[in-house]
Amino acid sequence: MGSQKAQQTHYTLSVTGQKGAAVSIAVSGRVALDSLQLLMAEVRAVLRDRSPSQVTIDIGGVTYLDSAGALALVQIETEAQAGSMSFQFAHATDEAMRIMSLIDRKALTTAPLITERTSANLIEQIGAAFLGFVDDIIMVITFIGELLRALVYACVHPRSVRWGDVLFYMKRAGVDGLPIVSLISLLLGLILAFMSSLQLKQFGANIYVASLVGVAMVRELGPIMTAILVAGRSGSAFAAEIGTMIVNEEVDALAVMGFDTTRFLIVPKVIASMLVVPLLSLYASIFGILGGMIIGVTGLDLSVYTYAKQTMDSIDTFGVVSSLIKAAVFAMIIAGIGCQRGIQVRGGAAAVGAATTSAVVSAIFLIIVCDSAFAIILYYIQV
Repeated sequence: MGSQKAQQTHYTLSVTGQKGAAVSIAVSGRVALDSLQLLMAEVRAVLRDRSPSQVTIDIGGVTYLDSAGALALVQIETEAQAGSMSFQFAHATDEAMRIMSLIDRKALTTAPLITERTSANLIEQIGAAFLGFVDDIIMVITFIGELLRALVYACVHPRSVRWGDVLFYMKRAGVDGLPIVSLISLLLGLILAFMSSLQLKQFGANIYVASLVGVAMVRELGPIMTAILVAGRSGSAFAAEIGTMIVNEEVDALAVMGFDTTRFLIVPKVIASMLVVPLLSLYASIFGILGGMIIGVTGLDLSVYTYAKQTMDSIDTFGVVSSLIKAAVFAMIIAGIGCQRGIQVRGGAAAVGAATTSAVVSAIFLIIVCDSAFAIILYYIQV
């Protein structure tokens, strides 16, 4: 009989038997978490060196056994049976058997539901990103179809629209956003007029600063700056609001009660945005021109009348109307993509934050793409 006493542990391990035959391993003392690593190593070494046909573990001398120790003993049993060894416990007390009965032996041999994740190589990452992009496009197209259907229904049945909510969102997206839009547009007009005057003064063409600022603000900068600001303020708010409702299962409750969630939640936001963003764009253009006028009067020796007359001569009806149409399209994009990202939320607070960020980034990207398309279309219409 061989006897080994583990150092710095509280158990004793005794092994009897011949190589290739029946082996008995007697464990006594304390079998707990702090000694499991060494105990498992010693038992596995015995099984590896002696390759027994039958294994008996005598635990009659165990004075303390916790759940970790019970798991270790059961795991030894599983490994022995996997090696075609006959296995049994001997002299186990009722308390020890009760603790070991808590271990789910089937779970030890069942593959995990979530396999160990390995880092993907560059090709796999590119492929996964492309597939995610395609899935996102499909979901956006599907959402656009549902939204257009709901908007057509709202036009045919105007009483189905929740006009109280439309007025509420018009205030949030329009009236509440007017101060920041006006301030930024004023500063943008100041900067644009000042920087352009540095070049035009060299040719004695100070008067054309008014034309440059007017055309730039009305045709491009007014609508696009307004859209970007509304995307940051209202688009993110729409995504966070609907995403929070998804997390709290309020949207599911509306569906159970028979409400069309697109018409109930999304249509009022889209209509409100399409009504106020063109007006905000018009205000932005006016304040941008006013900022340019401040530079023209104070730094370029132009009178208010001269600056205003030159601005009016450079702006035509086509430019104003196309700017308003462009702003309305931007508004639909902002509200639509914000609500679509909110509807996509699955999870908790972190998912709401991610959807809010995605709504702002996606809206700004689509605004730039749409503005590029408008620039090409309007150019060929004018020609």
